[in-house]
Amino acid sequence: MNRRDALLRLAAGSSLVATGRALGTPPAENPKSNLGLVIYTLALRRKAMQGRKPSEDLFEPFTYLDYCHWLGAGGVQLPLGARSAEYSRKLRQRAQEHGLYVEGIINMSRDDRDLERFEAEVRTAAQVGVLALRTALFSGRRYEQFATWKEYQAAAERARQSVLRALPILERHRVRLAVENHKDQRTDERVALLRAIASEYVGACVDLGNNFALLEDPLAVVEALAPWAFSVHLKDQAVAEYEDGFLFADVPLGEGFLQVKKMVEILRRAKPGIRFSLETLTRDPLKVPVLSEQYWATLPNVPGSDLARTLRTVRAHRASQLPQISGLPLEKQLARESAGVAKSFQYAREILGL
Repeated sequence: MNRRDALLRLAAGSSLVATGRALGTPPAENPKSNLGLVIYTLALRRKAMQGRKPSEDLFEPFTYLDYCHWLGAGGVQLPLGARSAEYSRKLRQRAQEHGLYVEGIINMSRDDRDLERFEAEVRTAAQVGVLALRTALFSGRRYEQFATWKEYQAAAERARQSVLRALPILERHRVRLAVENHKDQRTDERVALLRAIASEYVGACVDLGNNFALLEDPLAVVEALAPWAFSVHLKDQAVAEYEDGFLFADVPLGEGFLQVKKMVEILRRAKPGIRFSLETLTRDPLKVPVLSEQYWATLPNVPGSDLARTLRTVRAHRASQLPQISGLPLEKQLARESAGVAKSFQYAREILGL
């Protein structure tokens, strides 16, 4: 055994030890689901594990695979980074042993100088056998990130160029890029981009709730993006009014206002066999200031009827209580996260057939 193989085997063994310390009960006690887990769903679990031992990282790929297998998940979505061929082979083997699908997460290249990093990560994804690589074209929320329409248009053009730079690499390695609707572009803008790119290797990571923050009907968003879907962020949302607009919170599946079951049916009809990954963040509600002047700086062409429909929806589905997480000790935050994941898995199995 050479030094590299020894280190790989040590890393894999260490991940099992770390996972075992965090769990304490055997995998068979958790019912199996076809639902996958996006890493952001377990952010507090990672924080708690690192608080006990900083060297133990739940998001290290081997550790994350083991943990999601123990939870009874059907797959994972996580950053893989750039790895050696041997590491990638072992990771692919581990996923197959657990019966887990793998989707990656990647950042787009910033410019031509960043293409080497991008291609190294795509190569790793191909070697691991990912179903798709999820990405976002913008780093933040449109209405918070940009002060003017001109700024937004310049960013949209940079995003388009980043996809064009990526296309030859994706085609060379035969890896699909799933672009998430990330509170950045409205659906007509995103569909126009996908049509212009017109590649079998560039499609959508369909997030069920994000575009509600851009005054769109969530069901209509899913219907429009379904033909392009490579990946799905499954979630539910709760809403309530506040003085400048509405509060937008992640909640366990079945506890919000989204028509999750109908959305899943639409996506399955459009893309039989598509995988669904739970992405719910245990955090305070987001503020969506749709009644502020600044919100409209990058959305000048959105009709008032969209605002009216959105506010009617908020009032019709107003939650009596939204999750408040930040003031709780970490132990209670973690308990909320764990309970939310468990409820979502049960809903996925019993109601969604996942």
